[in-house]
Amino acid sequence: MHHGDTDQDVVVIGGGFYGAAIAVYLARQRGLKHVVLVEQEARLMSRASYNNQARVHNGFHYPRSFTTAYRSRINLPRFVRDWSAAVKVDFTKLYAIARRNSKCTARQFERFCRDIGGAIEPADAGLRALFEPRLIEEVFLVEEHAFDTTKLAAWAERELAESGVQIRYQTCVTAVSRAADDVLSVTMRRPNGVLEQVCSRYVFNCSYSGLNQLSGDFPGVSVGLKQEITEMALMQMPSVLNDLGITVMDGPFFSMMPFPARGLHTLSHVRYTPHLHWNDQQGLDPYHKLAQYDRISRVDRMVRDVGRYIPAMLDARYVESLFEVKTVLVKNESDDGRPILFEKHAELPGCYSVLGGKIDNIYDVLERLDSLAFMPREPRNMQER
Repeated sequence: MHHGDTDQDVVVIGGGFYGAAIAVYLARQRGLKHVVLVEQEARLMSRASYNNQARVHNGFHYPRSFTTAYRSRINLPRFVRDWSAAVKVDFTKLYAIARRNSKCTARQFERFCRDIGGAIEPADAGLRALFEPRLIEEVFLVEEHAFDTTKLAAWAERELAESGVQIRYQTCVTAVSRAADDVLSVTMRRPNGVLEQVCSRYVFNCSYSGLNQLSGDFPGVSVGLKQEITEMALMQMPSVLNDLGITVMDGPFFSMMPFPARGLHTLSHVRYTPHLHWNDQQGLDPYHKLAQYDRISRVDRMVRDVGRYIPAMLDARYVESLFEVKTVLVKNESDDGRPILFEKHAELPGCYSVLGGKIDNIYDVLERLDSLAFMPREPRNMQER
């Protein structure tokens, strides 16, 4: 095993949006000079940060979880301001309420939007005409945006370079252990397979689906995680739907959103998007499970069901599917809430695990970080002083 010759202030595990934003924050805002970001893929934000609906939430999605909805409403304008180059705002976003099997009526949805301060208005006749009136009770025009992950990744690469954060690509952290009182030892496997150990004062585990896959003294997170293999279909929309994003609530529950990174739309469906799920456990690597999965698309069933509500959807052209592992807290399955998990590991001082379910909740993480004190590392020898 190769021992790293320098100590680090922080090792951030995972180069998704959360890992990158936390590394930038620690280097820029908190002045930590020795920050390393470790990513097992060949580039940043190429897994869950990319393979999703690319939705900047405005809260409308969560009528059964007020806090998630309200936080989204607070965070959306900040997100649009801070990452304006990566946010697509030039499309029309509709929420439609199904007449049957919806857990939320149009009146309840209107009241909920009023409660969280979300502006909605009834859609005009032209837009309503896209929907099958026997199945749809009401159609609302709302403000909601999409983000371009490739542009977010470009932002991250630039900011990380300017802040002096070292990035190690195609490198996998395998273990975190206590080395001394306030020093953690981080073991990583480099692209050539060689194991390297680095000492660091802090570790931020932002590896999303891989949160529990660390050995050493890492205790695992204290809440139950559920892993899901999900399928998001990428579609070329017919022209009448091309400038629209549509979500149908809240029993049938499907969504089609612009996917700016490809100039296509994602199509997801509550019944067909989740393929396989299991309760997360140490030693059962979700990415390995995904790699072995046969990936038989269910896009035909998605399109057939969505076509009942929006007939024009039957003219959409299927391009390909994005398969990914999605990780959720077991306790939020009933209300669809997506709170962040921010856990300080008492038995491993300086080690934190962060799981963000939605990109715009980054502010909730940064707020937590604001309240922590960070000590830079001690110089190792006289020459460094």
